[in-house]
Parts: sequence; structure tokens; C-alpha cells
Amino acid sequence: MKILGFIGTGGMGSGMAANLIKAGYGLVVNDLRREQARGLEGQGAAFKDSPKAVAESCEMVLSMLPYNEAVRVVGLGAGGLHEATKGAKLWVDFSSIDKKTIVGVNNELTKKGWTILDGSAGGVEEAAAAGTLSLWLSGSKALFDEHQPVFKAMGNKVLHVGELGNAKLVKNAMAMFAAVQHLSLAEICAWLKKGGLTEETFRTVLKNSQQDSVAIDRICEIIVSRKFKPRKSWMPKDVGFGLDMAREMEVPMPFVALAYQMFSIAQATGMDGYEATGIACNVYDVITGQKRGV
Repeated sequence: MKILGFIGTGGMGSGMAANLIKAGYGLVVNDLRREQARGLEGQGAAFKDSPKAVAESCEMVLSMLPYNEAVRVVGLGAGGLHEATKGAKLWVDFSSIDKKTIVGVNNELTKKGWTILDGSAGGVEEAAAAGTLSLWLSGSKALFDEHQPVFKAMGNKVLHVGELGNAKLVKNAMAMFAAVQHLSLAEICAWLKKGGLTEETFRTVLKNSQQDSVAIDRICEIIVSRKFKPRKSWMPKDVGFGLDMAREMEVPMPFVALAYQMFSIAQATGMDGYEATGIACNVYDVITGQKRGV
């Protein structure tokens, strides 16, 4: 049985890791908070006390971490992968971070004989648990092809997107696109409702038009129901990474920058405890002075 390592067993990571166990892989795991790994231990995973120990106990390391610094620490910090003296030398990182960070960590780990495949995941915790994530990977195409069974255990749409770091760009791009999309739909539905057309009617119009898509209909469904799921949205972090890169590249992104302000208003008004659709609708209500239930 092939033994895999998984570092970062939060909402997304735990679902992804659980599907690797279901696919028949042995699993060793690590997380700063041991309690987050208890569920996986109950399914047969073995807990290790450091990334180094994970690497020395498996053939390939995967990770889903929250921030740039977390990826640096796992790779290069005390007890990090760079200290491993045996075991895995391949790391597949699915963390939502920026391209500069993963490329920089790769440059250092290469000196220790490591290879990194850079990944990103499209979807929320429910998709991670169901194994229906969209996965984007970049780096060695040969390694991408070789480890297809591992990736397909976690996602049903798996794409290679070029050179190392591009998977992070794709994640940032998808977040920026979604931010604009959420705010646009919330704004248009509010305008239509004031003009006499219900949100539900407009949802039907969209479903019967060339603009129909699974993503748009999901947003419209939530706008119509006003059932905003409480959760921490990672979208502002990913959008922020994209805007930071845009400034460095001197690429103007006025619409994305405007959508990003949606999250700033949400944070300032205490309305950032919802998924992106809830944030968009509630922030628009604040801007227009409407009072709706959450």
C-alpha cells in the first residue's frame, strides 16, 4: 500500500485527506492543532509531530495550508521538510498562497533534492469531502501524469496549467473573477427588484440564456433564498494576492479592485462571517441603506 503524507487538516485538507484513505492509500498527517486530525486518525491515519516526520514516513507529501508563512515554515522551518533524511522527496502543495512564495520555497528545497508540484483547489469544504474539487496543478508534467490516481481521488476535474506557480495564479484569477461576479449579480438583482422584477424571475431568465452556468445559478439561488451560510471566506485573501501581483506587474484591474472593497466594507461592518454571496448581498444592502434579514 502506498503511503502518503498530508499536512494541514482543516476544513479543506481533512476532506481531501479522507478521500485518499477511501481510495486505499495509507496516510500520515500533521497539523499544528492535533484535534483537527482526530477524525482522520479515527479513519486509520497516523499522526506525526512535524513535517519532517511526515516526510520520513511516506512516499509523497501533500498539503493544504492557510498562508504564505505556513508554507515557508512547513518547507524550510524547524522540523520542516528540508530536514528529512529519508522518505519522500516530492511535495504537492495545494495551499491558497501567491506564486512568489511557492517558487521561492521550491528554489531552496531543490538544493535538498526535493521536487514541488504546485496545486490549487476550486471548491468549498463540501466539495472537498465529496471528492468533487476542481484541481489545478503546475510544474513537472511527467509527475503530474504519474500521480493521476492520487489527484483523482480528491477531485473530478484535474488540469495541468504549466510552469511551477501557475496553479497559484489560476486560484487567484478564479477568486478575482468570482468576486466581480458576486458583486455584479447582487447589484443587478437589487436594481431589478426596485424596478419590479423579482430575483427569482431573473434567475429563471439567466437559466434560459447564454449566461447560464452552475456558478451563476448557485449565486442566484442564494440571493433568492437569502440563506447565507456562515463560514470564513478565503476569497479576499486570494483576491488580495492577485491585486498585489497586478501592482507589481503594472496591470490595471479596476473592476477587481472595486469588488475587493466589498470585503473591506464587510470587515469594517462585521458582515464578513458569511460565504461570498452573503457578503456581497449584505454589503450592497449597507451601501444602499436597505435592511434585509441575514
